[in-house]
Amino acid sequence: MSPVLAGVLQMLALVAALALAYRPLGDHMARVYSSTKHLRIERWIYRAIGADPATGMRWPAYLRGVLAFSAVGVLFLYALQRLQGTLPGSLGFASIDPDQAFNTAASFVANTNWQSYYGEQAMGHVVQTGGLAVQNFVSAAVGMAVAVALVRGFARSRTGELGNFWADLVRGTVRILLPLSVVGALVLVATGVIQNFSGIHEVGQFGGGTQQWNGGAVASQEVIKELGTNGGGYFNANSSHPFENPDGLSNLFEIFLILLIPSAMTRTFGRMVGSPEQGYALLATMATVWLGFTALMMWTEFSHHGPAFDLAGGAMEGKETRFGIAGSSVFAVATTLTSTGAVNSFHSSYTGLGGGITMLGMQLGEIAPGGVGSGLYGMLITAIVAVFLAGLMVGRTPEYLGKRIGTREIKFTACYILVTPALVLCFTAAAVALPTPADSMTNTGAHGFSEILYAYTSGANNNGSAFAGLNADTQWFNTTLGIVMLLGRFLPMVFVLALAGSLARQSPVPVTAGTLGTQKPIFSGLLLATVVVVTGLTYFPALALGPLAEGLAS
Repeated sequence: MSPVLAGVLQMLALVAALALAYRPLGDHMARVYSSTKHLRIERWIYRAIGADPATGMRWPAYLRGVLAFSAVGVLFLYALQRLQGTLPGSLGFASIDPDQAFNTAASFVANTNWQSYYGEQAMGHVVQTGGLAVQNFVSAAVGMAVAVALVRGFARSRTGELGNFWADLVRGTVRILLPLSVVGALVLVATGVIQNFSGIHEVGQFGGGTQQWNGGAVASQEVIKELGTNGGGYFNANSSHPFENPDGLSNLFEIFLILLIPSAMTRTFGRMVGSPEQGYALLATMATVWLGFTALMMWTEFSHHGPAFDLAGGAMEGKETRFGIAGSSVFAVATTLTSTGAVNSFHSSYTGLGGGITMLGMQLGEIAPGGVGSGLYGMLITAIVAVFLAGLMVGRTPEYLGKRIGTREIKFTACYILVTPALVLCFTAAAVALPTPADSMTNTGAHGFSEILYAYTSGANNNGSAFAGLNADTQWFNTTLGIVMLLGRFLPMVFVLALAGSLARQSPVPVTAGTLGTQKPIFSGLLLATVVVVTGLTYFPALALGPLAEGLAS
């Protein structure tokens, strides 16, 4: 079987598996977030944290819950790392330095999981399992809660209440993420992913010498790493490590986990607003982008010419032979079009245009299908821009799902769209202009610039993957990337929740002959064009200095 055909078959298998899970999972999530009943374990949790799940929250109160919970998470994870040297189960590792502890705490709470350390050489079992894995669950649940709050903004009328953050957080964790993770972890263990609390072992190497390996609760962390679009690996090599991703079957299953919840949330959206067709329109746009990016990535990595490329069958540098170009390309696109950031190959070693595709996927806003929760609300924000542009073209006040998109809503939307590019471009410019950050670049020229642009693109979009040639374990990058990750995660949430509150207060607008049919294919086309145009106008100059220049010169 040719490698290209193998890649096509992998994509078809993914599409089939996601299609089978789409309706049952999407409907289940809609029921979870619409239910008025509470499980016994949920009531215990509410009692322990002092929350009343029946209390409706307006957007400022909902936002305070998000920020307070996340702030406590940052402080707890920071303290856990700083105290690691005194904790049991530390495997003899020392406490983490202050700048790196801040970076890691901000990263995992912000659902970014950027790692400027070697996981197997820095973090013991307590930090890995009791700190990082826990944040993988709750940070994903926070993103889902914010997305559901925006959906309620569209679904509700003449009320400012968006639900209860604590109820949404607990339900998302207990009823969705935990059950799926238990099943997924068992599948991963069956494929060969390790699950233990073993210490450090010294093993012999072929040709002499020894190497140290340590075990860990890898499968249970790996499953939520992918399912919650987190991305932080137990080992530095991430999903290219055989303990995390042993073979082609585990690789395909991990890609499935990455795409599962974000794609199914479009069904949840359609059910909660009373029109599944609206969810299909968003899903069609997401699927078009994902298929297009995957095909383009395979083309760039398979068709590159030269003696080494011809002998290897394509651009094999930085890729595992057990996955090949096809398995690596599909994974790379899935992880950067979502906010996952896990890697089974090293994006810095891709061709110039291939590396640019991974970067562009993040710069789209990671909306195809995007992160858990963040992909849905990012696409809904883009849909608001699309109906606004359509309204301008016909001279009609824009409407979406029975809500008028007025001046207030457009201001919140514009702020959401502008905040992430501002973080990426301003911090990239500062890092390139100052002498100290530039010392961290392994490469010069266009590829060196791409390393820094990629780092801040990944941080601000809460992705977490990297061009590995950049030495990011410095005070500058640990501090600035930590700030960028927090601002890139929570500033957009401010505008999303403010927008949700504004929409929920409105009265429904009756459908007329002039109402744009946002459930039709023509709207999906308009939405796709909006995604491409907004991203192109924002990032094209920076991309022209980095991956485009490198790709055209090679």
